Parts: sequence; C-alpha cells; structure tokens
Amino acid sequence: MIPSFESFLNTYIPVHRLINKKISGKAASFFLYSSFFIFLSFCYSCNSSTKEKVNITDTTIILIPPPAPISNLEKEKLGNSCKIWYDSVLKNSAFNGGILVAKNGNIIFEEYKGMVQLGSHSSINANTSLHIASVSKTFTAMAILKLAEEGKLNIDDPLSMYFTNFNYPGVTIKTLLNHRSGLPNYLYFMEEIGWDKSAYIKNQDVLDYLINRKSEIKNIGAAGKNFNYCNTNYVLLALVIEKITATSFPDHLRKTFLEPLRMHNTFVFTLADTVRINPSYDWKGNKIDINFLDQAYGDKNMYSTPRDLLIWDQALAGNVIFKHATLENAYTPYSNEKPGIKNYGLGWRMNVYPTGRKMVFHNGWWHGSNAVFIRLIEDNATIILIGNRYTRAIYKASHLVNLFNSYFKQAVETESEPAILDTLSGKE
Repeated sequence: MIPSFESFLNTYIPVHRLINKKISGKAASFFLYSSFFIFLSFCYSCNSSTKEKVNITDTTIILIPPPAPISNLEKEKLGNSCKIWYDSVLKNSAFNGGILVAKNGNIIFEEYKGMVQLGSHSSINANTSLHIASVSKTFTAMAILKLAEEGKLNIDDPLSMYFTNFNYPGVTIKTLLNHRSGLPNYLYFMEEIGWDKSAYIKNQDVLDYLINRKSEIKNIGAAGKNFNYCNTNYVLLALVIEKITATSFPDHLRKTFLEPLRMHNTFVFTLADTVRINPSYDWKGNKIDINFLDQAYGDKNMYSTPRDLLIWDQALAGNVIFKHATLENAYTPYSNEKPGIKNYGLGWRMNVYPTGRKMVFHNGWWHGSNAVFIRLIEDNATIILIGNRYTRAIYKASHLVNLFNSYFKQAVETESEPAILDTLSGKE
C-alpha cells in the first residue's frame, strides 16, 4: 500500500521535524520540494515492483487467531486434572521431554522434565527441539493439500504423472496420503535387497529402488485395496513436493509454514543440522546414534517443540492457511473395511468413537524419540507430548481427552508406530 506524503515523511524522512527549529524560508521550501520529489519516486517504485511485492507477501507472517476466552475456574480445573495425570503416569516414568495441554489456544498445563543430554546439566525447556518422528507426516500431507488448493496438483493424479518410469498401477497421490498404495516399507526392503548401510538412504534412492529393482521387492500389494501404514508413501510425497515446487522439501516447509507461522524451533533435519540436533535414548538411557535411515524425510526427521506444535494446531483450527473443505477432506476416514474406532485420513490418524466424536491425532516413534499430537477439533483442545527417551507411557496421553468431553467409556491407549520400529528405535 502506498503511504500518504505525511506518513512517508514521518517514516522515511523523520528529519523534517527539525525544519521549524533548524531551517526556514527558502531552505525549508527546498527541503519540502525535494522530499516531495523523493516521495513521487518512491510511489513509482511501489507501483513498478508488483512482482517483488508478491514475493514478499509469500513469506509474510501468518497471524493465527488469538486464544478464545476460558474462565479461570475451567482453566484451573483442567490444569489440576492434567497435573494429576502427569504425576501418576509420566513424572516417575522414563519420560524425558515436554507436555503441553491447551484449550481454545490457551495453555492450561505445561511441564518439562529431564535433560537434553542425559547426564548433563542442560534441562529440557520450552525451546528444546526434539524429534517428532511420524508427527512429521502431518506437515507433509498438508503441504501436498496446499499445492492441491493452489491447483498445482490433483490428489487423484497417478504418481506416474510425476515420475514416468514409476510402474505401480493405481498408486495415486491420494493412496499415498491415506496409506492405501500397496507399496512395501522402505525401512525393510532397501536393506533386504542390498543397500549398503554405510551410506545414507535418501528419498531419491527409495524411488530408484522401486523403479529399477521392482522384481526383487517383496510384499507389493494392490493399490486401493487395504490400509497399510507405510513410511514409503510419505518419502514419495516429499519427492512430489520437490518436483512441483523445484525447491527442497526442507526449504519448502520452512518458507510455506514454519517461517510464516514463526515456528522458530521447528525444522526438517539434514546433515547440516547434525551438530545442533538433540540426541535420543532407548528406554535404558543408552544414546542412539543416527544411522543410514536418517536422511530420508517426509515420513519423519522433523524436530519441534510442544509450543510450536500448538501454533501448528491453532493455524489449522483457525482456518488461516487452508479452506474448510480441504481440512474436512484431510479428517475424513478412508479405511473403513475393518470394524472399530481406528481409522486414517489424509495425513492424520483418528479414533471415531461410538459417541460420534472424533479424535484426530498422530503419534510418532523413531529411535528413542516418541511423540503424541492429539487434536480435539470440535472442542478446540490439544494434547502434545514429545520425548527423547523411549517410554510407552507417552501414548497414554489419549486418556486425557475425556477431560474435554465424553469421547469414550473405557480408555484405549493410542497405538505406537508399527513393530518395525521396535528394533530400529533401539528398544529391547
């Protein structure tokens, strides 16, 4: 927007305030005429740099709605209930990380426990970034859905539209998003058919193996037939994002979500971040080093904090990034062939209870890190836990949802990531 001449002087040439005190007559007139000429030049520059202004707008801060009011009585009641649960379940467990519970965007309970590095004096705090494992999939999925909103892809597009040598009939963007592609998990097959574990697996390597060594890969299923949670799907989705945007996946997330939302402690891990990442530990407290699987992203490899994930939650809840229809599509259950409450949308797990209420969430587990990100959309409540020392206790956080409404009659612990991670995480 072009400023008024007065605001231009106040903002860009504040020295004009000295006119009456320091100069007068012809000198003052000359100064004002000169300033007006500069102002006209500035206006012309504004009008002739439309393209640059669009680029600036693309990285503008995204403002999320302020927290909705909550009474002190309700805040205290919910906070006390959370503390009772924390003290009885997490406090005396191996949990080493942070927990945050919010209602209407207001933090009602927040606690941090343990050390960034076990045995050190560096306490975990609100700014400590920890690996969120498969909670990363929520960012990958929403990045894909944003590109769909912008008309840059259609989720029903076959993957072969983007990678012409990809010969797996029926595999679409949507079947990758909802884990119905039938593809096997690269966490298994890359090593099974001979990957050298002294080298890091990257996303392109996974695609190349799927294309060039298909005859050696076992357990390839028919697309669209069954739900099969598989990290390969999200590794490929990250490649789609890179193909369409001509930008690396970490940079695209940073520019599209993380910087505009001011999620300053959230990033996608690359080898350049090796020095600054915080380690993870198995349940015994033994440090787990990064390995050959730690350079693939889209399925995992993001670091964040409970407060940053609350920003992510409130940005989604406030409809400030996505259209309502996009969000409804993301939270729709797509795996209904088996009875029960558990289901999967587009990047989101969900429990659909007999009460009619829905708990939208994603858990994560990688090496010794595990995370829980629960969103009660109808009640605008959020439960977030991230830890870097493995403990199953973290998944009991789903028991807290009944604090906000009647979701279930009997508590059911949300499932952790698949059994393959038992060995890869260092758990014994």
